[in-house]
Amino acid sequence: MNTSISSDNANAATGILADFGYTAADQQKLHETYRYLHAHPELSMQETGTAAFLLQRLQELGLEAFTCGGTGVVGVLRNGAGPVVGFRADTDGLPIAESTGLDFASTATGTLEDGTAVPVMHGCGHDTHMSVALASAELLARSTDAWAGTVVFIFQPGEETAAGAQAMVADGLWEKAPKPEVIYGQHVWPGVAGGLEISSGTAMAMADSWKITVIGKQAHGSQPEKSIDPIVLGAHMIVRIQTILSREVPARDSAVITIGTFHGGLKENIIPGSAEFTVNVRTFEPAIREQVLGALRRIIAAEAAASNAPEPVIQEISSFPRCYNDPDATAEVLVQLRAVLGEEHVSVVPPVMGSEDFGLLAEAIGVPSVYWMFGSTSAARIDAGEPVAGNHSPEFAPELEPTLGTGLAAALAAIGTRLAVAGRD
Repeated sequence: MNTSISSDNANAATGILADFGYTAADQQKLHETYRYLHAHPELSMQETGTAAFLLQRLQELGLEAFTCGGTGVVGVLRNGAGPVVGFRADTDGLPIAESTGLDFASTATGTLEDGTAVPVMHGCGHDTHMSVALASAELLARSTDAWAGTVVFIFQPGEETAAGAQAMVADGLWEKAPKPEVIYGQHVWPGVAGGLEISSGTAMAMADSWKITVIGKQAHGSQPEKSIDPIVLGAHMIVRIQTILSREVPARDSAVITIGTFHGGLKENIIPGSAEFTVNVRTFEPAIREQVLGALRRIIAAEAAASNAPEPVIQEISSFPRCYNDPDATAEVLVQLRAVLGEEHVSVVPPVMGSEDFGLLAEAIGVPSVYWMFGSTSAARIDAGEPVAGNHSPEFAPELEPTLGTGLAAALAAIGTRLAVAGRD
């Protein structure tokens, strides 16, 4: 078989790729898929063009393919009796104006829920996830003599808003698709390309985002005594909120509270009738989550009462579940990932404060899940101390190789953990 893939993909990943007959032509197709998806991003839960592209590709590969959860897509690859494994890739872009300078950079635009027109970019690398999942499906589909079982590929929309996994589950994902015994997922990040990081147990934080509307009483700026100033009131709330972590959460426990926006008023000499701010809370433990959210509600209500203001309106923007890596399933996958990528390329790390709705897919049917991160920046750039753009940056641009090859090898290795795959006993 021809295995003359790019020499840039120089880690141990080439072994498993060669086992599946991965060629230079396959690599070129993977890169072309990535470039296309990168140039055509769509906002969360609006991924209609992306869904159509994925559906067509999966059908061309001979998979049972259908939409689920609006713009979600599922591909089922059956190959005789055996275990059922799930593999998830997210599909949505972000409202970011791309400034990578790539010749396939996005010029796409979209419309937010409030009607605002915005530029759109795959600034979090979901284009890499989709490309790798499609390539995995293709290699498995043409190598059916080397494995047995069923693989369910889940192309999930709306990860950035925590809407997609819930939408797919609510739309009967696990009534329409075979129920897997384990679900795997991965995410690109700006670490060393060719390397992979994984956590056992809690992998990523729960995240809760609220919009708080502070209700005051409008007045002329020269007559503040006739007002209930929502800007002053909101400022007191925000300052007091910061004490939750420093005075209420034990120092041994982790939590983050971020006030991301504050808006109020239209003119400097008018005290407005209302103001609003947004808050984002990240926690690892359910008990700490409830403690922090309870303290937020208490402080917001108490400060309003102290100012003789009406009760503020709290609106939930999003709520991400904890991303939890089942320890036993993680240990099982870790053996295969290290065998495929090399011991030195796979690290076990503590959990991170980023968030994901991936875990909901497995939680909905009570099965374990495992999630990991793979790098996208050359070691030479990192060692040289060059600036490296991270996820959600307008300059985020994963290096094609060994990034994509590593992601593909990791996907095949994980899927093969439960299936009889070429190169394994």
